[in-house]
Amino acid sequence: MRVIVVGGGAVGLSVAYHLALRGGCDVTLLERNQLSSGTSWHAAGIVGPLRATPGMTTLANYARALFPRLERETGLATGYRQTGGYWLARHPARLDELHRIASVGRVSGLLSRVVDCEEIAIAGLELSDHLGALHVPEDGNVNPVDLCQAYARAAVQRGVSVREHCGVAGLCVAGGRVVGVELLDGSRLEADAVALCTGAWTRELAASCGVAVPLQAVEHMYVVTEPIAGLPDPFPVVRDLDSGIYLKGDAGRLVLGGFEPNAICWDPYGAAGDTPFLELPDNWTQFEPFMEAALALMPTLADVGIQRFMNGPESFTADSRPLIGQCNELDQLFVAAGMNSVGVMSSAGVGRLLANWILDGRADTDAWDVDVARVDPLVASTAHMATRMQEAVADVFALHWPYKQPSAGRDLRRSALHTRWADAGAVFGLTGGWERGLWYAKVPAERRLPYSVSAQPWQGIAAREAAELSTGTALLDLSPFCKLALSGSGVLEGLNWLSCAELDVAVGCSVYTQLLNREGGIEMDVTVTRRGGNRFDITSGAATRWRDRAWLRRQLPASVRIDDVSDAYCVIGVMGAGSRVLLGSLSSDWQPGAFGSVSDATVAGVRCRVTRRSFVGSLGWEVSVAVEDAVTVFDALVAGGAQAMGHYAVDACRIEKGFKHWGHDLGPTLTPLEADLGFCVDWQSDFQGKTVLEAQRDSGLTRRLQLMAVEGAPLLLHDEPIFESGTWVGVSTSGAIGARTGLALCFALLDVAPGESRRDTVRRRFEIEVAGARYAARALARPPFDPRGLEMRA
Repeated sequence: MRVIVVGGGAVGLSVAYHLALRGGCDVTLLERNQLSSGTSWHAAGIVGPLRATPGMTTLANYARALFPRLERETGLATGYRQTGGYWLARHPARLDELHRIASVGRVSGLLSRVVDCEEIAIAGLELSDHLGALHVPEDGNVNPVDLCQAYARAAVQRGVSVREHCGVAGLCVAGGRVVGVELLDGSRLEADAVALCTGAWTRELAASCGVAVPLQAVEHMYVVTEPIAGLPDPFPVVRDLDSGIYLKGDAGRLVLGGFEPNAICWDPYGAAGDTPFLELPDNWTQFEPFMEAALALMPTLADVGIQRFMNGPESFTADSRPLIGQCNELDQLFVAAGMNSVGVMSSAGVGRLLANWILDGRADTDAWDVDVARVDPLVASTAHMATRMQEAVADVFALHWPYKQPSAGRDLRRSALHTRWADAGAVFGLTGGWERGLWYAKVPAERRLPYSVSAQPWQGIAAREAAELSTGTALLDLSPFCKLALSGSGVLEGLNWLSCAELDVAVGCSVYTQLLNREGGIEMDVTVTRRGGNRFDITSGAATRWRDRAWLRRQLPASVRIDDVSDAYCVIGVMGAGSRVLLGSLSSDWQPGAFGSVSDATVAGVRCRVTRRSFVGSLGWEVSVAVEDAVTVFDALVAGGAQAMGHYAVDACRIEKGFKHWGHDLGPTLTPLEADLGFCVDWQSDFQGKTVLEAQRDSGLTRRLQLMAVEGAPLLLHDEPIFESGTWVGVSTSGAIGARTGLALCFALLDVAPGESRRDTVRRRFEIEVAGARYAARALARPPFDPRGLEMRA
């Protein structure tokens, strides 16, 4: 396999090295100037192995093993040194967040713990306004330029061809895939795969062949002090998160930097864009708040001079998460960019992840958090990205409030019913890229509720909305669903090979199923409706819209046509005890049908498709209507007495019914049996990954997704560790307060003994750690709300 890696910074060099480490491929790395001359050379060099999620921690933590190994392999020093570090907290909400992150660190093998200020043994820090800190002994530093040289030598030693002063003008595309690159001198290099690791220069290069990579280069700054007598050696990395700054040692000096609100956008294709080792002009006006914060934190800095002001380009993404993986629009085009100022520390893990992805055709871990396939093309526009930089850079250190909503860069996608939902009192949030009613305010005071790290102020509203289901009718905004229409020869055979359920059903039937990869992992959690002999509709989640279409395109025969009709239809969930009567009053030709049935009917004088499904566990239907007619149907439903129900209430209902989310509870590394979705599996069918499921069925599971009830009603989110007799045995995947039961519930992926039954698991006694405190948790044998499904199937 021939692979071209474009970009000679830390990330690109790591990808090339790890490709060579795997062996069996011909790797060429192209750098338009000199190695490390783009962004890597001016990085601060902090190595922080602990991140906010297990996935990002795994990526970052690998550096601790790789950097010393590179030194042994090459004989070159990387400057890597473990220094320890502190993440400071000035407010109780921040301390709560640090407790949660500390838990992530401990279950990842780190020695992270929250400490009192008295335990921070750094002379000169003024901590009277602080409440405590997260201590991470494994924090460290590395010299970015030395690291790049070590990567390069190790790669070359393993056969990688490294070509400096070799710029890429564009990508060569044929038959929907990348087949090589065109160089600035007009020559071409052929390849079976191309990896873009070009940092700030990635967006336009990808856009030249229709690929959306939403990142934006900004001016990113730090200063280096004059030498400071008596400075501890090593000096721990100090992050004063609530002030947006960090301090780190540098050969007897201090490096001071921060993450800028209203970051200044920089054009990598402007006049200076091709300058190697570029330094942008000093900007003390922009940096002044950080300098003031540093003086408040360490007053002795007032007597220390500044040796250097470093201002260099750095790329950030719209959601402050990296973009890694295979692009949706083109096969064999991979990207690792938008590192949000953690590219050097993450280069080890990112390089290994992407190299394996290129060679194996899929990620070797659940990478949805960073997967470039999550990208909505609208997000990549220059105007939107510039707007997002008002807060995206500062968000790296900003408090990540539970359920926090972005302020800058909203309203990219609105339902055709947006104004109707607004009239109903919607408090909108961004979910899956769409503006969607999180809850519906009855009085002005309910419109602006404060963020909280404990009980959420909207929980009472969610319970009020869900109560409508028991006697009346609730309307759900389901328009953001991904809606794909598939047709053509081979579509049934192709889908049946991917689906663990049998899809050769009668026209007008819908089937809930999972589409699997070769290892039996869940790539898509979907409803499939047969519309004709060779016509099927697939409905999946809003957030996975672009990924799902690309994955299906790569899996199905070329004869299958896939049309994305998501924007052509609104979908209104009509749910609750009164839904059958209400729909019947608006239609003369509608037949309710059995659960899972699909019918075309006239509702309020408009032709609609009505599917009997319910994600909230009550009697209900999903009404799909063309966007131009949606208002007519909506108004008729409201006139009939239906009430709007928000996204938070939907989530609170689905969890107490035991329904799962792809991306949180389900993913490519989890099988239907592990996810407690074995009822979907048709063992008489032949499907991809079946042998893996058969082996699990016969030998017994070693892990299981389990619904749990937690005492004490803590705020359950995700990634909270689960313990049994003091031993870590699992982690939560999603959580909520049940809107109808009032129970604190979470799904947890638990270790189980081979052959352990559900009854055996229920007998076990667990604790869950939430923000530093432990709570009793019990595994549930059945969902707490309507476990027999009498309401939903009434």
